[in-house]
Amino acid sequence: MATLPEGESPRVGRGRPQVFMFPMAELESPRRQIPDSLMLTGFWYRAVPADRVHRHQLQKAMLLEIPLVLGRDHQGRAFALRDACPHRGMPLHCGQFDGEQVECGYHGWRFDAHTGQCQLIPSLTAGQTLKVDRIYAGSYACQEHDQFIWVYVPEPPAAGAGFTKQVEPPSAAPQIEKFSEKCKLAYLTADMPVSVDHGIIGLMDPAHGPFVHQAWWWRKRASIHEKQKNFEPIPNGFRMSAHTPSSNSAPYKLLRLYADAESITTTIDFTLPNLRTETIRAGKYWFSSLTTVTPITRNHCRIDVVAAWNLFRWMPFGPELLKFVFAKFVEQDRRTMELQSQGLKHNPHLMLIDDADRPAKWYFELKAAYLEAKRTGSAMKHPIPEPVTLKWRS
Repeated sequence: MATLPEGESPRVGRGRPQVFMFPMAELESPRRQIPDSLMLTGFWYRAVPADRVHRHQLQKAMLLEIPLVLGRDHQGRAFALRDACPHRGMPLHCGQFDGEQVECGYHGWRFDAHTGQCQLIPSLTAGQTLKVDRIYAGSYACQEHDQFIWVYVPEPPAAGAGFTKQVEPPSAAPQIEKFSEKCKLAYLTADMPVSVDHGIIGLMDPAHGPFVHQAWWWRKRASIHEKQKNFEPIPNGFRMSAHTPSSNSAPYKLLRLYADAESITTTIDFTLPNLRTETIRAGKYWFSSLTTVTPITRNHCRIDVVAAWNLFRWMPFGPELLKFVFAKFVEQDRRTMELQSQGLKHNPHLMLIDDADRPAKWYFELKAAYLEAKRTGSAMKHPIPEPVTLKWRS
């Protein structure tokens, strides 16, 4: 069953803000949790930065509580296997890799790096008829682009069913939208000691900026003012429609001068399971980012930000300045989540309010709708029926 905030469904309208009381999913007893109530399968996820995986080496990782081993073959193509030999459960990253096959360090079973199909069981004798090629280590579709290796996590097999051939994903992994060939690209990553739910609603929270991201070069608490933004439904998510960036942010003022553009617009999308895309256009200049909050375990997630831009390409230290700003933001969010995790240990009663927390409500409703569609086999019913305008102060 889906994890859905309890209480009255949020209503679109005017008047006093509604208070939405609910218990967060990960605060329930582990005995009552359902494995995919927090972590959605059937999607692509960023596994590790591409520069951490080298040829002829094995790199372990954790994704949705699934232990993985990643590597590159002779041609440099990335692969991902479940980090457990199907024989006796030995972690495969403890074995050997020759550029084509992964060898378990316990009994020498060998598996094709890309398909997971067993190639050799050394203990078999000539007269034994075990069909080795019917044995598979768990293998996952893998793609590499925009400085990350992505892994497709399919629906889990039935209990005790074991692994067979790799599941083919229905679509390619997400990519950053780029508006010109010549651009810069950079990434940042940070671990967060909270569940993916808290990581995602923190990512989309519009009201924390003046308190968490205060800086002389960004904004001050005294600059708080009322804002109004238009939102619209998109497949598997919602969009903050194209709008003029906040007037109380120094970098946007600098951008307006640098671009000499008549207008600057920002568009922000959120789509399941964990994707936040932001695009800034200023004449011929643009900035695009794809941020993900990846569930590692139930109470541990990771935020990865990859940005592409053609801004400040000829300005001395321009790229370094942009990376500094992003790094500062990510670290401020990471530190906030670290402090928040201390309070969450005591199972506090939590709430969401309109309008500032409406995107968080939509996230839970989208998640519930996806899980319900998966359970029933019917089309997903979008919880946002029409465009809506939200107001808040920040």
